[in-house]
Amino acid sequence: MLVIMHLIALHQNGSNNPMGISSSLDRVPLHPYYTFKDLVGFFVFFLVLSIFVFFLPNTLGHPDNYIPANPMQTPASIVPEWYLLPYYAILRAIPSKLLGVIAMIGSILILFLMPLLDTSRVRSCAFRPFMRLLFWGFVVNFLILTWIGSQHPEPPFITIGQACSTFYFSYFLLFVPLIGLMENTLSDLATLGSDHSSYKKEATLK
Repeated sequence: MLVIMHLIALHQNGSNNPMGISSSLDRVPLHPYYTFKDLVGFFVFFLVLSIFVFFLPNTLGHPDNYIPANPMQTPASIVPEWYLLPYYAILRAIPSKLLGVIAMIGSILILFLMPLLDTSRVRSCAFRPFMRLLFWGFVVNFLILTWIGSQHPEPPFITIGQACSTFYFSYFLLFVPLIGLMENTLSDLATLGSDHSSYKKEATLK
């Protein structure tokens, strides 16, 4: 189903590019260009996956998963799989269980609001230095959350997890819209300034 949706979006809107410029004017056929392009990514993904499946099956696992279960003893801490660690850190950062579950689910669903939260007229980060710096800060914050999720729920990991969780939601709800508005305002001021200077030059020539 996702493959069909991808093909429909690719057929209607065209492929994305790092410049953030629409490709509606000059298009190439889906086959053979994008067919072979997707096949390369498909085989590279399965090559890496097969290395872990056949040769390194325990690399991404946690040692605690191999301890025999003891119904008379509660584990010191529960460690989920590595790809769930950032969201598990957000869950543990909030003392209330209900609010923690809501924050964990919201940290995933908030990604669907990005088209509404991104107020910048320029979609590519290639021409947005502030947004690019903030994005890499978000990546570092996400990696710290991954590390915090694998640690025991004790100080200072709880405090660090709360600070990183605050930054995680602030990135989407505060920084992305504000930086977009700031960039739009600076762009409008620069455009008005250049138009005003050209108008004065024309008036002087007349």
